[in-house]
Amino acid sequence: MRTSFTILILFSILTINYSCNKKNKNDVVSVSGRKIMVNQKPYIIKGICYHPVPKGSDKRDFSNLTQDLSLMKDAGINTIRVYEPIDDVNVLDEINKAGIKIIIGFGYNQNGKYDILSGTYIDYVNKYKNHNTILMWELGNEYNYHPVWFENDIKNWYSAMNTAAEIIHQNDNHHPITTAHGELPDALALEMSPNIDVWGMNVYRWDTPEEIFKQWSEISTKPMYLSETGGDSYMTISKNTYKFGINEKAQADATYNILRKSFANTAINSGVTLFSFTDGWWKAGNNHTQDVGGWAPNSSGVPYDGTPNEEFWGIVDIDRNKKQAFKVVQQLYKEQQ
Repeated sequence: MRTSFTILILFSILTINYSCNKKNKNDVVSVSGRKIMVNQKPYIIKGICYHPVPKGSDKRDFSNLTQDLSLMKDAGINTIRVYEPIDDVNVLDEINKAGIKIIIGFGYNQNGKYDILSGTYIDYVNKYKNHNTILMWELGNEYNYHPVWFENDIKNWYSAMNTAAEIIHQNDNHHPITTAHGELPDALALEMSPNIDVWGMNVYRWDTPEEIFKQWSEISTKPMYLSETGGDSYMTISKNTYKFGINEKAQADATYNILRKSFANTAINSGVTLFSFTDGWWKAGNNHTQDVGGWAPNSSGVPYDGTPNEEFWGIVDIDRNKKQAFKVVQQLYKEQQ
């Protein structure tokens, strides 16, 4: 009787431990050929760029996170891309609970705060590398457009990026390393950056991005994804059927065409982090108002006026009202299984 009771207790303890371990086991992120893999299954990024800044501010603020995550889940978003690390485990936990992965971006010079120049990025990696919400580590955002930041020699950036990637690999072998490169990398970028596992590309080619997938397939066998793409909801001119001024239909049409063509090429392309989730009133004038204007490098391909009106890129406005593009994202993301 005692023996049977002891066996029962041991069985119960093992069952509880197994359940806890199974529940707490992190997803495994890896790369296989041209694919990003999560738990040995191909992962298609149905993503959004996320930098929430409230009215009247120029600082990122996650006070609206719960509503934002609810909207993202409604849209079928499975990945968010952030331009700087999130150093708040409660924020990371809530994102993870929503079933959403994060691409964490590190800047080159962020005044010593988890940046590449100071080397403190690796402190963040080691602090959060076991958090289940992490998908990839990202180094830089279209720095190839700014050689002036690197003593007018872009090779200085590629060297720093490749070294940073090597150090991350030495500390974390469970997450791929990516970069958000402006357009298609050239031979120099690829040659100097062998430690980059996945190439993100910020691509603005009107509403026809499909040629870049063919171009990439000819120069690399690594995975790629569109780290930025999309259109804004303001027309600086009247063009074709799109009228001057606020124009959600122009944004929605561009978003539809870009996403449809992107997902038609998943043999090469691992997905999209569309730019962006919410309008950013801090980018082009008075932070208390939504202003027309702004500038971005290599932006003449922004549909459909060739002008990046920087405060009109959200699929929701700053008050979280859904724009027409939201429904497009919802439709096309939910079609991808």
